[in-house]
Amino acid sequence: MRLGVLDIGSNTVHLLIANARPGGRPLATTSNRTVLRLMRYVGSDGSISEEGIVALEDAVRQARKTAADEQVDELLATATSAVREATNGEVVIARIEAALGQPLQVLGGEAEARYTFLAIRRWFGWSAGQILMFDIGGGSLEIAAGGDELPDAAESVPLGAGRMTIEFLPDDPPTEDEIDALKSHAMKVLKPVAERFGELDRPDHVVGSSKAIRSLAKLAGYPVPGWSGIERMVLPRQALKSWIPRLARIPAEARQELPGITADRTFQIVAGAVVLERAMKAMDIDELEVSPWALREGVMLRYIESMAWG
Repeated sequence: MRLGVLDIGSNTVHLLIANARPGGRPLATTSNRTVLRLMRYVGSDGSISEEGIVALEDAVRQARKTAADEQVDELLATATSAVREATNGEVVIARIEAALGQPLQVLGGEAEARYTFLAIRRWFGWSAGQILMFDIGGGSLEIAAGGDELPDAAESVPLGAGRMTIEFLPDDPPTEDEIDALKSHAMKVLKPVAERFGELDRPDHVVGSSKAIRSLAKLAGYPVPGWSGIERMVLPRQALKSWIPRLARIPAEARQELPGITADRTFQIVAGAVVLERAMKAMDIDELEVSPWALREGVMLRYIESMAWG
């Protein structure tokens, strides 16, 4: 069957379409994204502005048309932190559903972490042992860890790259004081999280799974041979740390000239780098591997599994 997952996130509205069957690996055929940077439309009262809602409706209608053109049999629509935390969330959800023509599943932060962890587990396999996962979105950072398909611990903290850019890095390029303030804030938020995760078994693999982390790995990491000849990326914390002041000195519009930094990530990549480096520091992690699968694949895999078991 043709299966689609529409992920309405804090930075993009992303449609992934794949050929799927019970017991089989989903084979992606189409990936379309609309860059919204939705956090820009969140007011001081926590509501999404009318302009932001209209932009969401337009992106959702376009995704719906693409899904129809691609003859998708089932479309799974999810929304994450920006929508679930909006003070006018009920209105926003109702208008998204009207544009979409079907219900919208709003994922809680822990559920988001669990779906992403499932995708990583399936990609790396059971032989990977204990996995610690980081996933940085526009509004939140998800962390999960465990040795099975369901993590032993899963948390979501409000340290997303878009959110942190707006709250701590208003200048372009940001100042050293702004960067230092973000570092301090991130460590304050992460300290109790690190203590809770520190009670778990030491991970055999540390994995990052978001577009921001993949971009940073292309910038500051290195490739190594993987399974079946698949190249995998590794991102060392020290290399990431050394890039932060260099990234911060470059204006946003010029960052896309750097390896791995796409136009949709230029404004928030500095905050993403700071948050990831601080998370690795807090958890005493020297390097991480990058997973090509993340939330959308996790939602897809869970649906395929439900098909297999009826």
